[in-house]
Amino acid sequence: MTDPAMIRIAHGDAEALIDASVGNIPHWQVSGREPLHAAPWRDEAEVQDDPDVALVDKRLAGDFLCMPFGRDDVHDGPIHGPPANDPWNLVAHDAASARFALSTDVLGAHVTKEIRLVGSALLSTHVVEGGAGEVTFAHHPMTRMAEGGRLSFSPKRAALTDPVAQHEGANLWALNQLRGDLELDCEDGSQWHLGTYPAGHVVEDFCTLVEARGATLGWTCVMRNAEDDMVIVLKDAQMLPITMLWISNGARDFPPWNSRHKGVLGIEDGRAMGGEGLAAALADNRLTAMGVPTALTLGARHVIRHAMVSLPRPPGWSELSDITLKDGHLQLTEASGHGLAIPFPEDHFD
Repeated sequence: MTDPAMIRIAHGDAEALIDASVGNIPHWQVSGREPLHAAPWRDEAEVQDDPDVALVDKRLAGDFLCMPFGRDDVHDGPIHGPPANDPWNLVAHDAASARFALSTDVLGAHVTKEIRLVGSALLSTHVVEGGAGEVTFAHHPMTRMAEGGRLSFSPKRAALTDPVAQHEGANLWALNQLRGDLELDCEDGSQWHLGTYPAGHVVEDFCTLVEARGATLGWTCVMRNAEDDMVIVLKDAQMLPITMLWISNGARDFPPWNSRHKGVLGIEDGRAMGGEGLAAALADNRLTAMGVPTALTLGARHVIRHAMVSLPRPPGWSELSDITLKDGHLQLTEASGHGLAIPFPEDHFD
């Protein structure tokens, strides 16, 4: 039986499913590639019936909007907020796009979502209107690597780790760091470059990368080893000034994770104080001291633009040095200097 909450869109050789019951994307494929990760327990009755598991974790998949991001220790709301836990009402739907309105407000704000497929790109636009107060937010795309991979980023001016571990005793990276490069200190005294996913380590880790001053287009590229492809995540860097990396590689040994959530990377572009919770983001913190906003002031109309691109990896490519958007194309430059241009709707980030 077809699930009425699953809305299908397709364009060319790509298709995606949007789960309107929680607003996430459990399936996206492009030419047989599957860039996004969905939790293995989404169809397990014992997990779905467990009242102690948050709905966002029960249905964990793909990409979704968080508002607030992470723990709501101000209003005692659900983790990742109403957009990640409440139903979205379908407003319009055609072959390649779908628009939704969140069934509940976020601090009085009305939130809408549009998901659109254009070739190898999945485009997301969220509009937040009205409301009062301040709130954090982030996209939450996840990919999975069977044998690890390499990460490349748009220029960053700082890397931070949280003062408290995601799962006590399971962090590879030392806590409460603030670095000016992509080299993090590890708990054992060694260093780890963020360009490499820690595939050989059973860890639960988290860090925050701060976009370079004045940046407009921010990006992350994951070159997956076993899958031999590239997953590119693009953002409006003015609206989403940080990128949070969530490493989930088998360390969560409690239900429903049960040490089976492996090789997962969350690339969480947003406006927050890392994984420290809403209260920390609303107070003076390490990011606001750098002039980086960690919350969105509600009341006006805000537009959050985000995109993902799935591509095969060109032979010999291991790291991107640059991505630019011009004349309807994304221009990718590999560290060797070789380039690749792919069509992309430039007006998405207008």
